[in-house]
Amino acid sequence: MKRNIVIAVVTAAALVGGGTATALAVSGDDDRGASVARAEARAGDDDGRDDRNDDRDDRNEDRDDRDDRDDRDDRGDDRDERAVSGDVTAAEALAAALKHTPGTAVAAELDDGAWEVDVLGHDDGWHSVRVDPGSGKVLGASADDEDDAREVRAALKGSSVTAGEAARAAAGKGVVTSVELDDDDRGWEAETRASGGGERDWRVDLGSGKVTVDRGDSDDD
Repeated sequence: MKRNIVIAVVTAAALVGGGTATALAVSGDDDRGASVARAEARAGDDDGRDDRNDDRDDRNEDRDDRDDRDDRDDRGDDRDERAVSGDVTAAEALAAALKHTPGTAVAAELDDGAWEVDVLGHDDGWHSVRVDPGSGKVLGASADDEDDAREVRAALKGSSVTAGEAARAAAGKGVVTSVELDDDDRGWEAETRASGGGERDWRVDLGSGKVTVDRGDSDDD
């Protein structure tokens, strides 16, 4: 009722004066309550929008993390691809490792952009030698704590084909990405990668050097 009286008085004053009057009507308790409710509702909406924005930011961060992991994986694959197409073959990496660390090479694998060669030393100690696939330079060597030297010596007893020779034999099937001794079945296992990216597993006889399809490989020869 008071609000109506105020508006009426202001309107009358404007008509009498012939000008324009601006009035600020002060509402009663009910109007103030409604204004507070609207303000609270707007604040609630703002909080809801903030929560939704935070959720979107979290999802974007998760996607960024996944993208970063994918990028790292892709870079690792790219390094391996470049290494496969590099100048240093598995046989050459084995030779470089043995020149640096004399002994018997029993495995070589292309891993994370470098050749990793396992060498059983003359003292029956194990060594892991990393070789650059582009230059053939030895990047470093470290000692391993493997304790199967006796089994490896027994598996190689009487053999005439070294890891390097097995790698060269398997290279006729594709680019060799790994070669290792299978001391259970007494033979060399080699993996090759074709130019199209397909991988095959092979076995190289310790005595003759003959290359055959690995029995665990499901592909036909």
